[in-house]
Amino acid sequence: FFFSAFFLHQKRKKKNKIGTHPFIQNNGKQTMSDNEGGADVDFNDDLFTCANSDVVTKYKIAADCVNAALAEVIKMIVPGKKIVEICVAGDKHLETECAKYYNKKVEGVKVEKGVAIPTCVSVNEQVSYNCPDMENKDVLEEGQAVKIDMGAHIDGYIAHQAVTIVCQKEGSNDKITGKQADVIKACVVAQEVAGRVLRPGKTTTDVSNAITKVAEDFGVHCVEGVLSHNMKRFAIDGNKVVLLKKTPEMKADDHEIALHDVFGLDIVMTTGEGKLSQKDEKETQVYKRALEKSYSLKMKASRGVFSDICNRFPSFPFAARNLEGLTAKAGLPECLRHDLLVPYPVLYEKSGECVAHVKTTILVMGKGNDRITKAVEMMQQDFSSEKSLQDAELVDLIAQPLKPPAKPRKKK
Repeated sequence: FFFSAFFLHQKRKKKNKIGTHPFIQNNGKQTMSDNEGGADVDFNDDLFTCANSDVVTKYKIAADCVNAALAEVIKMIVPGKKIVEICVAGDKHLETECAKYYNKKVEGVKVEKGVAIPTCVSVNEQVSYNCPDMENKDVLEEGQAVKIDMGAHIDGYIAHQAVTIVCQKEGSNDKITGKQADVIKACVVAQEVAGRVLRPGKTTTDVSNAITKVAEDFGVHCVEGVLSHNMKRFAIDGNKVVLLKKTPEMKADDHEIALHDVFGLDIVMTTGEGKLSQKDEKETQVYKRALEKSYSLKMKASRGVFSDICNRFPSFPFAARNLEGLTAKAGLPECLRHDLLVPYPVLYEKSGECVAHVKTTILVMGKGNDRITKAVEMMQQDFSSEKSLQDAELVDLIAQPLKPPAKPRKKK
């Protein structure tokens, strides 16, 4: 849903035209995991979309959980704090918040809930998915641009978000200027623009084009390979894709935005060219089960770790450090060789370039869009950019509320 599809294209040198995902099959019908009987469930049915008020409630509770967890993680962005400690604490906050809700069984079935995206803390030209193992010693330094990415789900309904925070001493709020301020401000403005373009009747290409205009006005570039997917129950990467930057190697089908769509609107910009590379495969510590793949694993350690993944992480990305047993590391390579897992690599922009990442979850509703995660509101640092949005049409657009206020009811 972010760089993984793009990176796999680069690695395997195959054409990769984004338009469908393995979990989205038969016009939107999704095959559930084996422990749910393998039955086909059509999650396009109104029962499972935002046409159902109960579904909206679950999305908003998931958002409340990730908003509360992110607020706690932001407090940890201070010099000297170990990155892995922040990641572990973020996941614990997500679990604690989710544990407050839906603790009674529904028709005899326990409601699934918890981490949908493990907490990732990426620094400077690291772009995303930095989620190190417990042995990692890296600490934050003053002045670093820190990207925090995390997500939660309630009953499979997902809310996720990302922010960019500049690491400062505790209690300080120094003004952020120059290229770093430009790229962060561009991402924030792009969120405001894209969140208003993302309306029924518009297309995913319309959204991409609007984001590109924002980047041009701020003198920065969109990062290649960034995909904003629509989401459905237990599916974080649906088949409607807003491709942030079109290239000859990366294309996306154009889809019309529909009422009750839910999008993880993912915006990543850079002062560089936006061409990413991987430095060390060993840094990859986030994976997701590839539901369409099967293989009879040979090693006992591999069978053990894959069984653990299928039982505990059947649908969503997970951090490798959360796998059980000492044989987990020994078992992962065979799973990866046979494509049973999708890796989410740590990718880098060129050294010295400034990168920013802002992601929100948006519900496309009849009376306006609901931006249920609060990434934009949580970025309270003083970003002083001399650049601004120049496109007159977009300036007029963001002057309008994301969701018009409800009209007062007439007294009888």
